[in-house]
Amino acid sequence: MPRKPWKKLVLIAAVLLAVGIPAHYFLKRKDAAGSARASPAVPVKIAEAQRGDLDLSLQVIGRAEAYSTVSVQSRVNGQLLSLSFKPGGHVRRGETIIRIDPSLLQSQLDEALGNLARDRAQQVNAAAVLKRYRPLLAKGYVAQSDYDVRKANLGLYTATVKADKAAVEMARTQLGYARIAAPFDGIAGAPLVYPGAQVVANSTNLVVLNRVSPIYLTFSIPESALAGLKAAYARAAVPVTAKIPGAGMTLRATLDFINNAVDTSTGTIQLKASYDNPDGLLTPGQFVEVSLPTARLGNVVTVPVVALQNSPDGSFVFVVTADGSVQQRMVAVGAASGDRVVISKGLNGGERVVTDGQMLLTDGTHVRIVAGNGAATP
Repeated sequence: MPRKPWKKLVLIAAVLLAVGIPAHYFLKRKDAAGSARASPAVPVKIAEAQRGDLDLSLQVIGRAEAYSTVSVQSRVNGQLLSLSFKPGGHVRRGETIIRIDPSLLQSQLDEALGNLARDRAQQVNAAAVLKRYRPLLAKGYVAQSDYDVRKANLGLYTATVKADKAAVEMARTQLGYARIAAPFDGIAGAPLVYPGAQVVANSTNLVVLNRVSPIYLTFSIPESALAGLKAAYARAAVPVTAKIPGAGMTLRATLDFINNAVDTSTGTIQLKASYDNPDGLLTPGQFVEVSLPTARLGNVVTVPVVALQNSPDGSFVFVVTADGSVQQRMVAVGAASGDRVVISKGLNGGERVVTDGQMLLTDGTHVRIVAGNGAATP
């Protein structure tokens, strides 16, 4: 009995279906593999996860403060004769910056010198008289009382000469005070009085001088950071870095002072660091961004902060494997210092992590490592 045509058609369709499905799957796999091979590696920048000690730092805002400030006053009364400094300009230690009219002081010195000369002549004369009386007393030609008077006169004039010498030195010193010199290298402020004004000794402020080389960086830290800072201060000199807002350069100073009490109203303590300020870069009152170490973590793994990525499950980094692909690695993040952060779990020292190009990466993506200028590294 002949087969029905429709049964034959069903049989042929089944055979074609059985052969076509594997072929289609094979071609699809082949196309996918070819596409994967054709996909270029993603260019990325990397850094190494480092293991070692890390100094934690604290960033605060501080101000530059003059190393010392002096309000210059005269030590003698008189009329201000001249100012020998430029307002706002530099002055050198020992340089004359102000003069008081010396006329009266010179007269006082001349008077003291005259008194000294007079009394010294009388002293010489009294010594000569006493010398003549000594042999006469031995021969009985003069009374003992006359000899004692001449001897007393010599003692009186000798004491007077000593007093005159002291008066001369006093007058000479006073005359020297008419010239006022800068006590240190510094910067002069605006004059507070001008030539012609009457100056009262130890009372009239003439000008304010600021010593700015070295200069202090004054700032405060929370009392919670004090224990770690004191421990570091006891080990060695504590380095302090500072930046001027808006300027790229870093200033390196040294912690010089820790105040002896915590401010109970703010819970902070004042510190000062000294900076050489050789070029007068800092001016008293200027704001600075201060960074200083507060504690040291030993044998920890750190990576650049830019290597960290965030997800709903937590923080992760892309680790570059030996075959040139990346592995998404979940990590536990610890303390940060500067541009590096501690990885307390998930990484070992020496592994390479991606720091730039993460947006194009997924787990298993092949990468091409480039240098900072975009060229491929060897």
